[in-house]
Amino acid sequence: MSEFEVIATGLQFPEGPIVMPDGSVILVEIKRGTLTRVWNGKSEVIANLGGGPNGAAFGPDGAVYVCNNGGFAWHEIAGIYNIPGDAAADYTTGRIERVDLATGKFERVYESVAGERLSGPNDIVFEKSGAFWFTDLGKWRPRVKERGGLYYAKPDGSLIKEIAYGSVGLNGVGLSPDESVVYAAETDTARLWAFDVTGAGEIAPPPPGNVGRFVSGQPQMCRFDSLAVQANGDICVATIGNGGITTFTPAGASSHTAFPDPLVTNIAFGGPDMRDAYITLSATGQLIKTRWAEAGLKLNFAPY
Repeated sequence: MSEFEVIATGLQFPEGPIVMPDGSVILVEIKRGTLTRVWNGKSEVIANLGGGPNGAAFGPDGAVYVCNNGGFAWHEIAGIYNIPGDAAADYTTGRIERVDLATGKFERVYESVAGERLSGPNDIVFEKSGAFWFTDLGKWRPRVKERGGLYYAKPDGSLIKEIAYGSVGLNGVGLSPDESVVYAAETDTARLWAFDVTGAGEIAPPPPGNVGRFVSGQPQMCRFDSLAVQANGDICVATIGNGGITTFTPAGASSHTAFPDPLVTNIAFGGPDMRDAYITLSATGQLIKTRWAEAGLKLNFAPY
């Protein structure tokens, strides 16, 4: 288990960390429904979004774009109070939201695609062009599971495309360093998929019967959450159940770094050498920082 520093505690299911140049971290608190900034043991709410804010990233206009899953019902299991479940009682739709950091004002950019409601947008990554890819985890209801998929959109609200639909539920998403591949983690199957980019918002057809091009999975019972890509092209996937970060090469080889929380949900990189890894431990409501063996990939439009 790696050594780490605790940056923040008392968070209500933290996710979507964004590392800022001043050492603060912007993240979402899914259970609390907020976009929050934390630093030096302090925290402030940037925006009360409601629903279930999930993945977050800077766009080309300097605003933060948030995947809002619409909200969960929350449960206690084995003494852990932060277990997300079915759709919240007040759930209406998932959506993509734009947040002005200076004012905290937010607006809904997308809530549907081709006439179909977004179920539970989960994670987001911007490409160099300024467009973004995002995943939809789907939504659980009593005895029913809405499936999820991969989507492509422009931040000005002018274009949204369904790229691949029908997965059990895609979660983390990231781009290879040359942006020729979109990686997405499928939560319930603990599989990592690759989508080969052939044009703007276009991918190569996946093998028959597959969500995408299979990269790797895990033999033990666990679930995949959000992810980040390293500068060398390897993919770091937050892993639920065995609590840690599983790092995959593009060829599918893997290694695991454990942390003391069963719900390790995300990782983001920052610092002068991009080797400071910020990791969300959602069961215990913590943000931690550790030194990583490899540098993370600098994200497009990130402020560092």
